[in-house]
Amino acid sequence: MKIEALTPVLVVEAIEPQLPLWVDQLGFTKVDEVEHEGRLGFVILVQGSTTVMLQTLASCQADHEGIARDLRVGDVLLYTRVDSLDEAERASEGLEQIVPRRTTFYGADEIFVRTTDGHRVAFSVHKS
Repeated sequence: MKIEALTPVLVVEAIEPQLPLWVDQLGFTKVDEVEHEGRLGFVILVQGSTTVMLQTLASCQADHEGIARDLRVGDVLLYTRVDSLDEAERASEGLEQIVPRRTTFYGADEIFVRTTDGHRVAFSVHKS
């Protein structure tokens, strides 16, 4: 399995108050956003080859119970793009699968697992 990208997803209470730091001070550009309950629920921020995502706790909770169980503001999820979801599933055998294989509205096939120390890791294949 080839890991193509590994992106932190920072869990926040609200995204809007975070944007001045990430955009104005650190120089990131917001390249994508998803609304949740009339506010930003998720954003992708990019600076050069570096990507960071911000997602509200409420958006995480609405996405899937498996992701949100015991999740708190300040936690970090790891979003991993791989070349083969089948290989990622084999590589993560024995770990708790908190989101079974699914296809998202944005066209990614993905699973989420919880590592033995409790970290949440997504493995995702994006269709080109």
